[in-house]
Amino acid sequence: MNPKVDEFLNKATKWREEFGKLRMIILNFQLTEELKWGVPCYTFQERNVVLIHGFKEYCALLFFKGALLKDTHGILIRQTENVQASRQIRFSSLREIIELEPILKASILEAVEVEKAGLKVELKKTSEYSIPEEFQKKLDEEPALKTAFDALTPGRQRAYLFFFSQPKQSKTREARIEKCMPQILIGKGLNDE
Repeated sequence: MNPKVDEFLNKATKWREEFGKLRMIILNFQLTEELKWGVPCYTFQERNVVLIHGFKEYCALLFFKGALLKDTHGILIRQTENVQASRQIRFSSLREIIELEPILKASILEAVEVEKAGLKVELKKTSEYSIPEEFQKKLDEEPALKTAFDALTPGRQRAYLFFFSQPKQSKTREARIEKCMPQILIGKGLNDE
């Protein structure tokens, strides 16, 4: 048991009992308890397996390679369409956690076995993502922008493509592209300082 996680639990105002129960379930496995991203995270040989986190409406277990789990009970949730590897199991009460405990234990065991086996989630390549029409037009019109975009890491490219694709209106997509062009031209990602 990691004292940093004890501190996290003591400070929790919402989901404290649920976090505590999830922690006790996870500690049955030979995982290292850490505090990462400000939440309890459990690792196997320094590789992330599962973490506990809370939101306004629910708390959850997040399995880093949840896409590889069998989910025979249909309880794993993909947070958004862009999430490729991780999956959540969500709870809105301590009672739900207690009722699902055998399934949670089986899922955690399966997640540990996935890590032991060294399995990897096949991630989509950046080239498989669609480029918004407005951005493609800019890339075609401005060779320097295309060169700079192509030089970005795949993760930075995907972040821009997601950001540019989100708005429903073309005008908003165009405004986002215009705003980000200077950043792309100097080789920086969407969230780089």
